[in-house]
Amino acid sequence: MQQKLCQLVLLVLIADFCHGHGSAAATQFHVSVDGKDSWSGQLARPNAARTDGPFATLRRARDAVRAVHRPGTPPNEGVEVLVHPGIYALQAPLELTAVDSGTPKAPVVYRTAGGKVRLLGGIVVAKWTRVSDPRVLRTLDPLARDHVMQADLKALGIAEYGSPGGGGLELFCDDKPMTLARWPNTGFAKIVGVLGKTERNVRGTKGCVEGIFQYQGERPKRWRAEKDAWVHGYWFWDWSEQRHQIKSIDPGRHAIEVKPPYHKYGYRKGQWFYAFNCLSEIDRPGEWYLDRDTGVIYFWPPGDVTRSETIVTVQPTLLTMKDVSNVTWQGFIMEGARGTAIEMSGGTRNTIADCTIRNVGQWAVHVSGGTWHRVTGCTLYQMGGGGISMAGGDRTTLTPAHHLADNNHIHHFARVKRVYQPGITLSGVGNRAAHNLIHDAPHMAIGFSGNDHMIELNELYNVCYESNDAGAIYTGRNWTMRGTVIRHNYLHDISGFQGRGCVGVYLDDMFCGTEIVGNVFYRVTRAAFIGGGRDCAISNNLFVDCKPAVHIDARALGWAHAHADGWIEEAKKKSTLSGIHYSKPPYSTRYPRLVTILDDQPKAPMGNVVTHNVSFGGKWDEMYNAAKKFLTVRDNLVDVDPRFVHPDRIGAGKHPRAVDFRLRQDSPAWKVGFQPIPVDQIGLQDKK
Repeated sequence: MQQKLCQLVLLVLIADFCHGHGSAAATQFHVSVDGKDSWSGQLARPNAARTDGPFATLRRARDAVRAVHRPGTPPNEGVEVLVHPGIYALQAPLELTAVDSGTPKAPVVYRTAGGKVRLLGGIVVAKWTRVSDPRVLRTLDPLARDHVMQADLKALGIAEYGSPGGGGLELFCDDKPMTLARWPNTGFAKIVGVLGKTERNVRGTKGCVEGIFQYQGERPKRWRAEKDAWVHGYWFWDWSEQRHQIKSIDPGRHAIEVKPPYHKYGYRKGQWFYAFNCLSEIDRPGEWYLDRDTGVIYFWPPGDVTRSETIVTVQPTLLTMKDVSNVTWQGFIMEGARGTAIEMSGGTRNTIADCTIRNVGQWAVHVSGGTWHRVTGCTLYQMGGGGISMAGGDRTTLTPAHHLADNNHIHHFARVKRVYQPGITLSGVGNRAAHNLIHDAPHMAIGFSGNDHMIELNELYNVCYESNDAGAIYTGRNWTMRGTVIRHNYLHDISGFQGRGCVGVYLDDMFCGTEIVGNVFYRVTRAAFIGGGRDCAISNNLFVDCKPAVHIDARALGWAHAHADGWIEEAKKKSTLSGIHYSKPPYSTRYPRLVTILDDQPKAPMGNVVTHNVSFGGKWDEMYNAAKKFLTVRDNLVDVDPRFVHPDRIGAGKHPRAVDFRLRQDSPAWKVGFQPIPVDQIGLQDKK
């Protein structure tokens, strides 16, 4: 009897495992750098003559999967493609379409067979020679002349280079992005004056429309002979940048004029810029320049170039998945694309798991449409743009997409495009970002728009370091985009460019109906920010050394009234807000406070609630007088020692990831209704 019981338990466990992991693949194909596409894709028998074996390319493996899942026949068995260690340089992006799909019971899985498998969208540059052209040597900085190497990209078959303005060819050496030759080498130069004829005045902040500005010093003289010099700057606001090709340099007036189109906000004194794409500015290891006329690339390598791996980007992307379903990619290193590494549109239940995506010109993963797609357990870094973009769901019907970004480590991104390139962005309806670690970025960590998203259990730090008036978690300017919950996140060490201040969670320009609940904010300026919006909640958060913890204003009653005026006019004429029929289902039932918004002082920040928070150190509030009469503020513990379990771990000298924010049982926070925050569940979790 006991033996039969054990057998029964074993059968149940096996069944449960299979249910949780999908059906086992009935068909396997192998890919190897030593394979041939004319072979069967099967592993050769030991000691057998090499007349058969793995495929050589993923494209051939994809075609083999198609043969198993013949058109018109529903897949009845799963397929697994095992890719063996090595570098796979893609001659073109790998394209999957609906015919490459699996089913829930017969999925298609592409995974590594152990070891490093690199999918490369670039070309390795191996042949470097010393620079001998006298013209080039005269142009180079004297310090660089004995160090700069050159290579002929046209000889490698590369003829299209893209623009230095963004999205063009890039150079990587030993897995690190090299610097397109620039001045200054780090940081920025200041604009000391603007010379445009047309004044730009934004609520007293003055500049000019035309891109003509003055610099300090004599360095730009040397750029007059450059073929294609550019400047990159934050020209008017601290959160908006643009790259410009230089039109002319006037050393007498110390003035630079850029080619249109001009920056939409204009140019003003005191802002900052740097110059780049200048051969004459190769003056330290790691800098490079490409002569787009000759196809010759010049490079001061950081080490012995003959012992290094140098790669230039070629392919626009690595993997596209259009209307594909039930396909998983697991364990790959993907790199070297000029654009976004993975583009996914439509379909359902695709997964990108345990991959490393790095050194691409734009995003790591872009998901558009479809349902239930997941990016999980990945490491994403050194992208030119953002990390994971997930758009899906129907805002008209409030139908969720259920996309998920979870347990990803995303860092050192937005190398090229510096602002509005978050580590994760959610748009549409009903998507989720959880357990991610995001850090080291010039602007946002997480952005969202739309309805009913969940942003929870993420750790964010050292973001917005190159911008001000920016948010680590950011959204703005819509009355109908409601229902998002931001809970149980840990935000720390976020203070803006030059320490001048930014925002933790930023609900900008009258954004409404969002919950900021149960988060930990440590050393964050303007930690929780409601910019004139309505029906938001700031509750049960722990603020430590924040300056201030809470900001709430009434901007739609003042300087930002024009936005609200436009929405009100639209509602009167069309009975819509931002194109949404807000007074009819599903909006009228999902967000009942939205139905009567026009009848209830629509420009006023009504319905906001600030309750059961703990604020210790720093400053508690920055609530504007015009907003206070509309707020519910109660049961908050302010400037009272909350009695941490380990108070010695709270302080400027402690590493912020080692801080212990648990409260003792005798904490006065419990008396105001504060609830425990699951701090041990925040951030990356061990993979099971």
